[in-house]
Amino acid sequence: MSKPYSQSKALWAITRASFKAIFAQPTAVVFSLLFPIIFILIFGAFGNEGVPVQRIALAPGSDTSNAIIDSLKARDFIRFEHYADTALMRQDLSKGKLTSIIDMRRTADTASSPQYIISVRSTSAVRTSLFLFLQNLENLTLKTQNAGKAPDYVIRSEITEGQQYRQIDFVLPGQLGFSILFSTLFGIAFTFFALREQLVLKRFYASPVKRIHILLGIGASRLFFQLINVVVLILFGHFFLHFTLQHGFITFLEMVLLAIYMLFLLMGVGLIFSSVAKTDASIPLLINLFGFPQMLLSGTFFPISVFPKWMQDICNILPLTQFNNAMRKISFDGLHLWDCWKEIGILAIWLVVIYAIVAKVIRWQ
Repeated sequence: MSKPYSQSKALWAITRASFKAIFAQPTAVVFSLLFPIIFILIFGAFGNEGVPVQRIALAPGSDTSNAIIDSLKARDFIRFEHYADTALMRQDLSKGKLTSIIDMRRTADTASSPQYIISVRSTSAVRTSLFLFLQNLENLTLKTQNAGKAPDYVIRSEITEGQQYRQIDFVLPGQLGFSILFSTLFGIAFTFFALREQLVLKRFYASPVKRIHILLGIGASRLFFQLINVVVLILFGHFFLHFTLQHGFITFLEMVLLAIYMLFLLMGVGLIFSSVAKTDASIPLLINLFGFPQMLLSGTFFPISVFPKWMQDICNILPLTQFNNAMRKISFDGLHLWDCWKEIGILAIWLVVIYAIVAKVIRWQ
């Protein structure tokens, strides 16, 4: 007599097989588990409970041996910057890179005179940040005050007109980097993968045409299309959203040249992904593994100063961080390409490493 068919065993077998099938797809594991963990780690690393970092400098000769300075240095959201060049310090203040310059001077210690006068110099470029800083400074002075006595600290603020730093001046360079990062990687990787699968690259390779010309010829059209997007975004931001181009057309031209430099770097990354991918379904996974950390850690949507120091060191290694920094220096600070030698140098190292890998892994069939 045969046993009755077990519906519960069938249900368990189907459930177990389906569960194994999920883990057989790397994309499901990465997007469902790994990326949420990455996001939690990144956003959880935001310091100061969301308070923006306030960069402060001390004027030459300022008194530093007092409780107020010690308390300010103990605050996580306040960072003291040291300048050997006072002209550079004043320049950073006018551009909104510094929240304020503090000058603390001790006065006669009498009942009718404060012990310290705190002079706070700032500009209109950092109104919100300055308000938060002055609020914290006033709270600190009140905590040290004894009831019934003359104030130990008197705050005198001086606000001058500074170079207006609009939100678009930070956002647009980051969006340029974000746009060319993903659009170039997807465009190059899928294009070369399809050409290899269709044996087009194999036929090109068998022809007398040099390999470098094959790569440049196929990639040039994709890069040219991305370059059009860069030009449109810069011009739209400048004429409709008042994006700052310090030297007009010269700044615009230098930003385009830097974008071309970055496009060639990303073209190499796309070639690597198209060569190592076994199927077209794995290409998006490789691109996202490369692109998402940079999107979050390269100052695209928020400054990397919100992260702790050890994470900022990691951020500064990433190519998109260097691209974003150089773009902002050229557009808002008015620097030229040769002034961004550090950023361009780090990108050059990435360029050499990437194309060395391309030469090893590229597949023509």
